[in-house]
Amino acid sequence: QVLLVESGGGLVQSGGSLRLSCAASGNIDSINAMGWYRQVPGKQREFVASIASDGSTNVVASVKGRFTLSRDNAKRTVYLQMDSLKPKDTAVYYCNAGTYYSGIYSYGDFWGKGTKATVSS
Repeated sequence: QVLLVESGGGLVQSGGSLRLSCAASGNIDSINAMGWYRQVPGKQREFVASIASDGSTNVVASVKGRFTLSRDNAKRTVYLQMDSLKPKDTAVYYCNAGTYYSGIYSYGDFWGKGTKATVSS
């Protein structure tokens, strides 16, 4: 069992920044990557970014150059730094514990409850 807790969401103006955190606990030895997804009402949850245990990262094209990932292994926490935010980035952001092989992130069964980021125009 893996427990994921997100934090850091909030309300920010267009062009602003937020840093989301995802703290992991439990059987984390089975995890070799963490991913971030986001969802808006009425739409499917979409992949945003991932970071593997070796530090390799992937981000989708729509946030490339604006969102960056990092991790603190001692704190068992990964971070999603979101800069130059746009209203279309408004969503609930979810953390996921998954796997990363051959450059591809695959989501796993464990999800956090999400943290909401709202970007006003």
